[in-house]
Amino acid sequence: MQQKTLALQSTKLFTNRDLFVLFLPLIIEQGLEYLVGLADSIMVAHLGESAVSGVSLVDFVMALLISLFAALATGGAVIAGQYMGRKKQEESREAANQLVWFAGTMSIIITLIIYLIKPLILNGLFGQITDEVRTSANTYLMITGISIPFLALYNAGAAIFRTMGNAKLPMYVMLAMNIAHAVGNAILIYGFHFGVEGVAIPTLLSRIAAAVIIITLAFNKKQPLYIKKSLKHKSNWSMIKRILGIGVPYGLENGLFYLGRIFVLSLVSTFGTAAIAANAVGGTIVMFEVLPGMAIGLGLTVIIARCIGAGDYEQAKYFTKKIMGIVYVAQVVSCALVLAILPAILNVYGLLETARSLTTQIVWWHAAFEVIIWPLAYTLPVTLRASGDAKFPMWVGILSMFFCRIVLAYLLSIYFNMGMFGTWVAMFIDWIVKAFIFVGRYINGKWTKYHAI
Repeated sequence: MQQKTLALQSTKLFTNRDLFVLFLPLIIEQGLEYLVGLADSIMVAHLGESAVSGVSLVDFVMALLISLFAALATGGAVIAGQYMGRKKQEESREAANQLVWFAGTMSIIITLIIYLIKPLILNGLFGQITDEVRTSANTYLMITGISIPFLALYNAGAAIFRTMGNAKLPMYVMLAMNIAHAVGNAILIYGFHFGVEGVAIPTLLSRIAAAVIIITLAFNKKQPLYIKKSLKHKSNWSMIKRILGIGVPYGLENGLFYLGRIFVLSLVSTFGTAAIAANAVGGTIVMFEVLPGMAIGLGLTVIIARCIGAGDYEQAKYFTKKIMGIVYVAQVVSCALVLAILPAILNVYGLLETARSLTTQIVWWHAAFEVIIWPLAYTLPVTLRASGDAKFPMWVGILSMFFCRIVLAYLLSIYFNMGMFGTWVAMFIDWIVKAFIFVGRYINGKWTKYHAI
């Protein structure tokens, strides 16, 4: 056993420095994205609780779409990464090209569908909302809906660079765009006294710019992975099928997760504007608590894909355990920081007392469960997907979403009179159920029997 450990240490595919260089930019990039979300919600709060509620409702739909594109990008990253692990550069480049073209095409179709079903989204999914909230949501959706294809292209381009181990470049792009985004918001809202449009327009422009920049940089042929600079494209369906083999299960899992959240949101909307505002603000704040875990999960996908591509399952297990430890430490720190500055954040929002109290309750309970359960429920299945075992997490996620997130949310909120907080308790139970199942799957080793390429 000692010889095996020494051999592993001497032949590791990734050094501690490699992990640091990969994870730190990812955390910064994700942090910048969340900071802009926080700045947006604070600026919108200046316009009133109806505006906060309207923007937050549309942001749930956008989060659903972003999760789908992120899942597709994950599929491309896994396939390209496994080919890189096998030293098959041409195949890895082909995977990158197919990812970008397929993501771009599908996102245009999705955009058209969103505009066609806009009345259903505003009047059906969101449940009982006031006319003021509906007007704000409509304005925000009409403008930001145009950015959907650019979100898809950015996710695909960022995945390509991360697969190469270059997480710094997407970080720099996100830094520049988020600064421009925040400045644009401030100018339009405080300078020109725009309403919801003051948040929507800079959001649209920053997403367009980010996509254009990262795709342009991905044309560089000096990189191990690059996109062919040509409008002539031939779909490689066998490669697309491999990408979708990872991306579709993960996308369905993510999509149904956010769809479930939208159904729960329609339940939250029945508890009044204060509950909607608290749910929105609390949801924005707790994202900073899970930020390290979500960011590091993107890097873990690259690491496990390379290990599996090289046929080295021992290293895959080694890095899974090591990175799980890093996630636990990082999230204890992030939760402590968020809780320490929570009163100051709530002062900036200027919420009324009822919404403020509900938000405080949400953030504290979320932190308590997160530092114990979250990595087992969300970081551990990254290893399963990156190895090719993508369907198992999908089914676990779907079933847990229905029975825990939705059914329990209604039971706890209505029949047990827990109100909006009951929907969050249902989420914590969902984490616990998934954690037990994924730990069992990892320990029994069935995930090592699957192959993505």
